[in-house]
Amino acid sequence: MGWIDVILGRSKPAEPNLDALFALPSAAVTLEAATGFAPTGVGSVSYRAAEGGAFATLESEVKALLGDRVEETRDDYGYSWLLVRRAPEAIGDLVTELHAVNSSLEDAGFGPSLLCSLVSFADRRGRRLAVVYLYKRGTFYPFAPLDGQTRDNALELQARGVLEGELKIEEDLSRWFPVWGAPGL
Repeated sequence: MGWIDVILGRSKPAEPNLDALFALPSAAVTLEAATGFAPTGVGSVSYRAAEGGAFATLESEVKALLGDRVEETRDDYGYSWLLVRRAPEAIGDLVTELHAVNSSLEDAGFGPSLLCSLVSFADRRGRRLAVVYLYKRGTFYPFAPLDGQTRDNALELQARGVLEGELKIEEDLSRWFPVWGAPGL
């Protein structure tokens, strides 16, 4: 970034760091100890599907790699989701597979199509929580949906406090986008 950019108030966008996903297993232990939220064994990657044979081939290869542990869905906003299922105690394997999906898309030149990845958690009372990784920001945030299209803001802030030492948390709360209808939540 040059001095002209500084004068004009421009900033360089954050670089995504997909390896940050590997911090999730230890963060999950901290989250469970502090709040009772345990991994459900479900995670997903959201992206905008591209037209063309190269993207379709890549998508097929990713699905073949993950086998019957993966499902594809599409949300109301036109984003595709690859939902991955593992045993709840295999969060390390789940994160590795989510990383593989993200890396495959990025390495093939489709990184700008990536939106987010998330890992789902639940507590004994049935409350749901997702830890969301924003690809374009390189940050995480908690998302706690309630019935309808409302969220449990107090739980999200509590989870932020617990996860701050473990993950790079998104500081701008306006970027804590609700991921209504995300598969696995």
